[in-house]
Amino acid sequence: MPAPLSTNELRDFYAEESAKIQRDFASSGDGCAAVRGRTALVESIALRLWQEHISPDAEGPENLALVALGGFGRRWLFPYSDIDILFLHAGGAERELKNPIRNFSQQIWDLRLKLSPATRTVAECERFDPANVEFAISLLDCRYLAGDRKLYSRLHDQVIPKLVSRESRAIVQRLTDLTRARYNKFGDTVFHLDPNVKDGPGGLRDYNLACWLALIAAVDETGAWPEEKELLPPWLRQKFDAALDFLMSARCFLHFRHGRDDNTLAWEAQDEVAARHIGMPGSEPLSASDWMRIYFGHARLIHRVALQLLDEFPAARPSIYKQFQNLRSRLSNSEFAVVDGRLFLQRQEPIADPELPLRLFRFLARHGLGLSSAAEHQLEEALPALAAAPPKGAELWRHLQEILLAPHAAEALRAMHSLGLLGLLLPEFKVVDSLVIRDYSHRFTVDEHTFNTIESLHALRKSQSKWDQGYAELLDEIEQPDLLYLALLLHDTGKGATPGDHITGSLQQAKSCLARLDLDNPDRETVLFLIARHLDMGSALRRDIFDPQVTRQLADKMRSSEDLKMLCLFTYADIKSVNPEALTPWKAENLWQLYIGAANLMMRSADDRVHAGGDEELVTHLRTLMPAAGKKLEPFLEGLPRRYLRTQAASDVIRHVDMASRLGSDSVQLDLTRGRHWFELTLVTTDRPFLFSRMAGALAAWGMNIVKAAAFSNKDGVVVDQFFFTDRFRTLELNLPEWERFKASVHDVVLGKADLSRMLRDRLRSTKDVPPKVKVETRVEIDDESSAHSTLVEVISQDRPGLLYRISSQLARHNCNIEIALIETEGQTAIDVFYVTSVGAKLAPAHQEQLRAALLDELTSGRPAHLAADAAAPPPA
Repeated sequence: MPAPLSTNELRDFYAEESAKIQRDFASSGDGCAAVRGRTALVESIALRLWQEHISPDAEGPENLALVALGGFGRRWLFPYSDIDILFLHAGGAERELKNPIRNFSQQIWDLRLKLSPATRTVAECERFDPANVEFAISLLDCRYLAGDRKLYSRLHDQVIPKLVSRESRAIVQRLTDLTRARYNKFGDTVFHLDPNVKDGPGGLRDYNLACWLALIAAVDETGAWPEEKELLPPWLRQKFDAALDFLMSARCFLHFRHGRDDNTLAWEAQDEVAARHIGMPGSEPLSASDWMRIYFGHARLIHRVALQLLDEFPAARPSIYKQFQNLRSRLSNSEFAVVDGRLFLQRQEPIADPELPLRLFRFLARHGLGLSSAAEHQLEEALPALAAAPPKGAELWRHLQEILLAPHAAEALRAMHSLGLLGLLLPEFKVVDSLVIRDYSHRFTVDEHTFNTIESLHALRKSQSKWDQGYAELLDEIEQPDLLYLALLLHDTGKGATPGDHITGSLQQAKSCLARLDLDNPDRETVLFLIARHLDMGSALRRDIFDPQVTRQLADKMRSSEDLKMLCLFTYADIKSVNPEALTPWKAENLWQLYIGAANLMMRSADDRVHAGGDEELVTHLRTLMPAAGKKLEPFLEGLPRRYLRTQAASDVIRHVDMASRLGSDSVQLDLTRGRHWFELTLVTTDRPFLFSRMAGALAAWGMNIVKAAAFSNKDGVVVDQFFFTDRFRTLELNLPEWERFKASVHDVVLGKADLSRMLRDRLRSTKDVPPKVKVETRVEIDDESSAHSTLVEVISQDRPGLLYRISSQLARHNCNIEIALIETEGQTAIDVFYVTSVGAKLAPAHQEQLRAALLDELTSGRPAHLAADAAAPPPA
């Protein structure tokens, strides 16, 4: 028995050994060695404490054993992993064991290790607890550490196999529930730009899942523990081992980098992990994107196998490894058998027919099935022969066409891509395999984003959202939806071939692909048109979509109404697939209005300003809703932008008219409402200098985050400004009395009665600066062509508190009147567009350059917001 050590001595010992493990990892990058090293270190400490507190004899006392569970049982202790142990006893000695076990555990806790101890009798381990299935799962990784070996052998050799055989279905069901919940947390995809190497799909947890399922199946069949090397087929074991080594190294790197159990592979970490060749010792220099491609390759394999085993388990009798022949379901045919949602080939011999794989994936796309591991293995073995003489021309296009049009096209394409078949048939797509593009708004790799676009269009027909109904009808109207899907499949291939200008690269890739598919010239032109123009409608959404110039410019680019329909659906799918929050209902509605405006303009022209005396349908409808306000309604509407009537509900217009009618009693009318996602503050007043900037400044001073804003004015100078914002500090959400104080404060700021600079200064002092995850370069674009009546000023910059106040203050200081404001935030990027005039006309060229220089200086100077250009504003009234 080693001499006892004090807690400080033991802590020093642990620290020294841990530092050595970290130094060795820094030198070698070998994660497996680091994990083994920490496991051995913790095990040596546990054995020392066992002999000190429990029994001088490492294999004593009788009827008590120390058992490692979970990661500790697997010998998978990462640098900051939890330590799971079981004090297993025969029963009847709980009182005698209580203090020794407590002292043992306390000394490990004193080392600042995260220990999770459990105490159970053998009988308790044998009983299945539906409320704690996780404990039964943890027993699958049990390992003897110290104490009574016979007691441990009884647990390992008799109790656990009997428990697993009896409760296998309940255990697997719980594993299924836990796994589905975990996948849902990560959007059910491996291909996140900042994946979690432990819990994300394809991470180490999925590796464990595959091993657990294979183990349960083997124990269920034989009633005994299998050899570890027999758990997975030999052809899969080698790939799994390589993936495990890679992921272990990545997780060790993250633990050492963060000094805690943090398993998220964020962008900054990706640069470092690639530079240090983690998981790839001795390789050539790798970029972060190249390293991530290797990561996704390993994760995709693990995720695929875990899903297959999970889905096949109920039907895999008597063995998880045996595949089924001549099995039938109502979907089965002479070529394919369907069992539990997985497809098997009826014939088990090597695939000789080169068209069989394409027929197989067409079958998957039609019925939404998954591939069995046996079918995958057969397809992988057939790839070399297929690569030697791949199908092409009209034959290939016919099969691809049928896959793209089928309701589960995206799932089939993902499976083809995962196996390497899609890249074999369409080499142009290989360049975006697992490709990471550093863009904060994008959530997924380029290939996964592409599959999501196709999936989102097919999902339209099942959507219950009212915003999707129009798009679904539009999809049904298209004459050749196959060309739209093909354009989506190819639209981002340029990102892997031509850095920077991806549209040019995508067009080059598409031309090569279309030639190989032997499409007719008109069809080729349609696909190339959609790729070339696929950003146009998204860019137009950053303009006033009800400005005739914007819709006219879009309409002029269209060759036909069919082009416009397909481009609208293309834009819908492209935005929706950036991330789950990208296509808000507001943006979906704006895209639809842009489509309707351009479609109408292709048939007839439209005026850009409201003339209330006309016979416009909405104006007529408003007159019927408020007949008593006829004298108030028409003067209010006269000269407002057409955009106002198309973006406001009739009830909102009526409310604004009522607010305008009260300007005689109070020149600043405010209305605050709370929506589902944000608050809306509406201001109706007469135009005045610095009006918009003061509103933006007041909101910033209260700590509000402006999500979007809009500004309108009529012929008489009555202004309607709308600000949509989130309450970062929940001031209004938690304190209803604060609503009136908030409105009173904004009211005084607008009238110049409050010291806005002091308010902003106080807010900035109380707000902690958070470094941005992504740096956004400030750009100022000035456009004199998009609008017939205004100069368009677009500012793209890093989103930050007080940004809108800074911009609008400079506009006011340079005598710019804001006719329309379109404010939007995407991730950490602010995209603010203003339609401005000066003395009723567009800005002169010299005026434009002065404004551009001032804005760039304001946004890059680093001055605090309270020192912004509003200091030059007129003195308070």
